[in-house]
Amino acid sequence: MGVDELAPGDDALRDVAEAFAKLGAELGSSGADDTLDALARAAVERVPGAKWASITSYEHDRFHTVAATDEIARRADAIQYAVGSGPCIDAIVDDTLYRPRDLRHDERWPEYGERVSRELGMSSMLSYRLGHGIGDRVDGLNMYSDELAAFDERSELIGLMLATHGALAVALAANQERVEHLQTALLSNREIGVAMGVLMARHRVTRDQAFGLLRMASQNSNRKLHDVALQVADTGSLPPIPGERSRRRERAAD
Repeated sequence: MGVDELAPGDDALRDVAEAFAKLGAELGSSGADDTLDALARAAVERVPGAKWASITSYEHDRFHTVAATDEIARRADAIQYAVGSGPCIDAIVDDTLYRPRDLRHDERWPEYGERVSRELGMSSMLSYRLGHGIGDRVDGLNMYSDELAAFDERSELIGLMLATHGALAVALAANQERVEHLQTALLSNREIGVAMGVLMARHRVTRDQAFGLLRMASQNSNRKLHDVALQVADTGSLPPIPGERSRRRERAAD
């Protein structure tokens, strides 16, 4: 049965849609990398024929695996990176999907197909580019099988639904992380500003001098600048700075 013949009420597709809804709820509080791990697991669980799955990322002119269900999937990916050719690499570069039925005899990737078949027993694959980017990074979803022609039209359609849903989930997680980082940075800057104001008023120092005192105290106490700033804002005092105690003792002796 071809893709066009899959009826909207098909039980298998309804199950997948329900699984996607559940997956989205589970990933609501996950970061982008955790979402990719879950996406790889869902591919093996939901796509007919998939035995192993991985996520390939292309970033800074380099391909690498960021998630995988098994070490064998990582090894299959690594062979592609080593030879510079393969379905998951081309799916990302060409922004399309590839479904080689017999890797050993596929003329598009002769070196990769020969090696992955001989070394790992891989016979067929299904690879998609995920429709999202995280900064300069682009990801691809790869599914592997040790059976010939393990992926049919139904596998292709369900995999496409999964790749589309997963791409949205990853993009949302990445955006949420950026928002949280921005909020943390804004809060940290505000607390540092308050601490600087306290030091300026109490010690009659300039803004640059107040910031320098905070940095010295942070380095000396091996604490984050934000944590030192919170202490100053709450107590009005800095943690001890090298030489400060000895100067106090000298002044007391005089």
